[in-house]
Amino acid sequence: MTEITRWGILGAADFARTTMGPAIHNAENAVLAAVATRDPAKAAPFAALAPGLRVHDSYDALLADPEIDAVYIPLPNALHVEWCEKVVRAGKHVLCEKPIAMTVEEIDRLIALRDETGLMIAEAYMIPHHPQWHLVKSLLADGAIGTLRHIESYFSFGLDDPANIRLDPDLGGGVTRDIGVYTLGSARLATGREPVIEAARLGWQGGVDVSARIWASFGDVTCACHMSMRTTRRQMAIYHGSGGYIEMQAPFNPVSHREASVRVVTPDGVETLTRLHHARQYVTQVEAFGRSAATGADYPVPLEFSRGTQVALEAVFAADAG
Repeated sequence: MTEITRWGILGAADFARTTMGPAIHNAENAVLAAVATRDPAKAAPFAALAPGLRVHDSYDALLADPEIDAVYIPLPNALHVEWCEKVVRAGKHVLCEKPIAMTVEEIDRLIALRDETGLMIAEAYMIPHHPQWHLVKSLLADGAIGTLRHIESYFSFGLDDPANIRLDPDLGGGVTRDIGVYTLGSARLATGREPVIEAARLGWQGGVDVSARIWASFGDVTCACHMSMRTTRRQMAIYHGSGGYIEMQAPFNPVSHREASVRVVTPDGVETLTRLHHARQYVTQVEAFGRSAATGADYPVPLEFSRGTQVALEAVFAADAG
């Protein structure tokens, strides 16, 4: 019998309402049981999704709820570690939006807390739960494109709302923290290697980086990443090898961006296209978290992986030449 994880959500953020709330509700081993918000109107969409939902008027009240096993945190970046620690000290597992912390030292604190308490602490890093990344890792490992030589990764979108928390330096805003976990993190995921940051050029506006170009190496594999909150919406990841290349047209946000697909092209022009339009990476993430919390099974994205990406992001800021 599958053990059910009873979830609470800290705050009524838009992403929690549109994506993670429904993912928790649709997961086989999860129940969306509570949300914390002072505004009943913001709780209404969650209550419509999950009848019987309890609405708490403070975060502390939700943490005191004995009927909650795990908490999802969609708060601004700068608040992540504080509330992760409070959730775990309240005896509950925690899944926190990325980036889970602002520094490597903060992640080390969370690792120590996880090991001390035996409770799950994980970053809500969803792409390793999507089968397209399992396929790409397998193709690379099997030599489907020969020897890997170069990686390109693009992620951009237009952000015009000056009140958006991504543009607030006090809340940990900026494009590198927001989506560098995808461009650099996915290269780490696919190759199993750690990057050396060769150079970085960040575009600053209002105290946050709104664009970033990063050049890195993964051993003898070169890598170029581009991220922006000021250009047309685009996602792409390309893995170039000595015997062909692999192209992903929606590597990070399939469905909402485009259909997930993996295209392998050989030097003689032969193409193999695999479409993966039924996968639900957020639901799979919730289910994997619940299994690990219930059984102690290894989680696909432990804090040690998140720490490695944070090391790379800090190296990007250090390498920025302005």
